[in-house]
Amino acid sequence: MAAGEVKLDDSWKAVLGAEFSKPYMQALKAFLSAEKAAGKHIFPAGSEYFRALDLTPIDEVRVVILGQDPYHGAGQAHGLCFSVRPGVRVPPSLVNIYKELKSDLGVEPPGHGFLEHWAKQGVLLLNSVLTVEEARAASHQGQGWETFTDQVIRAVNEECEHVVFMLWGSYAQKKAAFVDRSRHLVLTAPHPSPLSAHNGFFGSRHFSQANAYLEAKGYRPIDWQLSRSIPDESMG
Repeated sequence: MAAGEVKLDDSWKAVLGAEFSKPYMQALKAFLSAEKAAGKHIFPAGSEYFRALDLTPIDEVRVVILGQDPYHGAGQAHGLCFSVRPGVRVPPSLVNIYKELKSDLGVEPPGHGFLEHWAKQGVLLLNSVLTVEEARAASHQGQGWETFTDQVIRAVNEECEHVVFMLWGSYAQKKAAFVDRSRHLVLTAPHPSPLSAHNGFFGSRHFSQANAYLEAKGYRPIDWQLSRSIPDESMG
C-alpha cells in the first residue's frame, strides 16, 4: 500500500504519506490481500477506504466525529462513520444522532443516513478501523488501522487550529485523549447507541456548541440539515 496508489486527497498525502511505507501498513495491506484472496467480502469497497479523508481535506477540517468500525452489512458502509448509503435503513445510533440534532437545533431528520453533506463542509467522519469483513463485527481490529487513524488525529491536532472534537463513548474519548484542549474544543458524551444514548448523549447539545465555537473563531457554522433528496452523484 504505497501512497501513490491510494485514492486520497493530496493534503492528507502530504502529512500521512510516510505512513504507507511503514511496516505496519505493509502488514495491513498483506492482511487485506489475503482476506480478499480467501473470498471474503470486505467493506467498504477499496476505493472508499479513505473516503472520509478524501471528502474532507486536512486544511478544511472543522469538526471531528470518531466512530469505531464500518458497518458490516452488505451495502451499508461507504467510508464515513455513522453514515450509510442512500436507500439503506438508518442505523439506530444515527437515528439517535438525528433526535439530538432536532432537540438541539430543530434540524429535521432527512429520512436517510447519507452524511456526505457534512463531510464536504469540514466534518471529518473518521472510523478508528477502516475495513471490516461482512457479517463479522470488529473483525479487522488490531491489524494496523488503529495506528494509522491515530496519526490522522495527531495530524489534525498539530496542523489545524480551533477544531471541534465530538467524542461519543469511552472508545472515542480514549483514542483522542491526547488532543490539545487549549487549541481545540473537545466535547464528550456517551455513545449515541440505544444502549447508552439516554445516559447523557441526549441533551448534550454538541451541535449547537460546535457551531457557536466555530463562529466565535471566525469560521462558518456547519449546516447540519441534510437534504431529503439525495444528489444523483451520491449513487455511484
